[in-house]
Amino acid sequence: MARGWNRKCIRKFVAKDAVRQTQFAMRLSLAVGVLMLLGKTGAYLLTGSAAILSDAAESVVHVFAVGFASFSLRLSGRPANGRFLYGYERVSFFSAGFEGAMIAIAAVYIIVAAVENWIAGLHLQHVGAGALFVGAASLINAALGWHLVRTGRRTHSLILEADGRHVLTDSWTSLGVLGGLGLVLWTGWKPFDPLVAIAVALNILRSGGRLVWRSVGGLMDYSHPATGRLLGEKLDAICATLGVSYHGVRFRDTGNRLLVELHLLFPFDLPVGQAHRLATELEERLPEALGAPAEVVTHLEALEDHSAVHRRKQPA
Repeated sequence: MARGWNRKCIRKFVAKDAVRQTQFAMRLSLAVGVLMLLGKTGAYLLTGSAAILSDAAESVVHVFAVGFASFSLRLSGRPANGRFLYGYERVSFFSAGFEGAMIAIAAVYIIVAAVENWIAGLHLQHVGAGALFVGAASLINAALGWHLVRTGRRTHSLILEADGRHVLTDSWTSLGVLGGLGLVLWTGWKPFDPLVAIAVALNILRSGGRLVWRSVGGLMDYSHPATGRLLGEKLDAICATLGVSYHGVRFRDTGNRLLVELHLLFPFDLPVGQAHRLATELEERLPEALGAPAEVVTHLEALEDHSAVHRRKQPA
C-alpha cells in the first residue's frame, strides 16, 4: 500500500512540474513572438522588402496562434466533470488544427503580397540592415523553437510541441528571407526578393498542412502504428511477469496522455480478488513502462470460455 501511495505522489509531483514547464514555455513563446513581430514590422518599413513582409506576416500568425494555444493549454489542464467525463485534453488537437490553418492562411497571404509587389514594381532600400535583423531573428526563433519542441515532448504536450514547430517554421522563414536579401545584395537583381518570399510561403504551407493532418488524426482517433507496437511490447513483457494473457487492446491519444483498454484472461477458478490485484498491478506498471502519462482500463475474463462467450454475444 505504501509503495502504491508513493507512486501516486511521484506521478502527481511530475504532473505539476510538467504543467509549470509548459506554462512558462508558452509565456516565453508569446513574449518572443510579440518582440519578433514588432522588430520585423520595423524592418519591413525600413526596407520595403516583400520577403521581410512575409516574415512579419508569419509572426502575426504566430502571436494569434500562441494566444489560442495558451488558452487551450489552460483548458486542457481542467479535471474531468459531469459534462466532460474524460476532461478537456482533446482541445489540444483543436489548437494544433487552428495553428496549422493560421499558418496556411499566412502562406497564401505571403504569395499574394509578393506577386502584387512584383507587379507594382520593386523598391528596396537599406537591404543590409534588414538582412542583419532577419538573421538575428532566425537564430532567436531557432533556439526558442528547439526549446518548445523539446519541452513539449518531455511533458507530452501536443499544444506546446505544435507551437515549437511553428516557431521553427518561422526560423526557416527568416533564414530563407535572409538568403533572398543576400542574393539581392550580391547580384542586384530585385526579383530575388519576391521569388524567395513565394518559396518560403510554400514551405510554410507544407508545415501548416502537416499540423492540420495531425489534428484530424487525433480527433478521428487515428492509432499510430509506432504507438501500437510500443504498447504491445510493454504489455507482452508485463503480462509475462504477471502470468496472464490479454486481447482486445484499444487505445487513443488525447494529446496529453494515452487511454488504453484491454481484456485480461485469467483461469476460471482464480479468485476474483487475486485477478483484480493482478489487473491493478498491470494498470499501474504500464504507464511507467511506456514512459508517458496513460490511463489503463482492464476487463477481466475467464481464459477457458472467453471465446465462446464472445461468440454468443455476436448477432446472428
